[in-house]
Amino acid sequence: MSVKMIITDLDGTLLRSDGNISERTKATLKRCQSRGIYVVIATARYWIGAEQYINEIQPDYEITTDGTLIHRHGEQVYSCNLEKETVNQIVQDLLSQDRKTEITVAVGRQVFWNSEHISQSKKLYKATYCDYTQPLDCSANKIVAELDDCKIAERIAEKYNCRLQTYRADNWYAFLPKSSSKVAAIKELAKKLNISLGDIAAFGDDKNDMEMLKICGTGVAVDNAIVEVKEIADCITLSNDEDGVAVWLEKQLEI
Repeated sequence: MSVKMIITDLDGTLLRSDGNISERTKATLKRCQSRGIYVVIATARYWIGAEQYINEIQPDYEITTDGTLIHRHGEQVYSCNLEKETVNQIVQDLLSQDRKTEITVAVGRQVFWNSEHISQSKKLYKATYCDYTQPLDCSANKIVAELDDCKIAERIAEKYNCRLQTYRADNWYAFLPKSSSKVAAIKELAKKLNISLGDIAAFGDDKNDMEMLKICGTGVAVDNAIVEVKEIADCITLSNDEDGVAVWLEKQLEI
């Protein structure tokens, strides 16, 4: 099997349910890199929310923020943005629904958040507090809000011509540039490195992984993936708690 790049989701895929990456998995990825195979993470998480794992596995590239950003060792190499005016209009529209609505806005590796409990967040303790009373003076990669009604999210996304992203077992909704996706970032990276999509093995578990599993040469679902992901995957490996990504790589690539 010809694999020149490995792209893996984090939550529910590379990460175990306790939020850790096993030593076996880290060692397997290092062996892949020693053979000249690129290791790439592709996650919905903001860069600061993925930073711990980036430091642990030292991937060659980091696709974060639902595919709107690519970094190489922390240096930005690609960004897909919502225009400044659109960002502020969406934020104010969200707040008009409920002034207590929690909203995060990603601007590169920085994240603004109107929560009073930032320091207590395991993922976003490095976020910057912002109450959004003053307009943000920048474009943004992603806006996320907690909403009780999906119809509100759908209306706002349609109004501002955004891509709406939902998440497994969550009432958080992401508003993203229309042209953004994990796949768009993967295609950009593959072009940059002159690698065919057919030479990429991708791993995932959730809805926002489905398209990348379809377009890459080999799409692998972990056993704990949702049914829809398993149905479109080329093969299924063991669950995230059984180091499914490492097991597949060890067997298929003889790593």
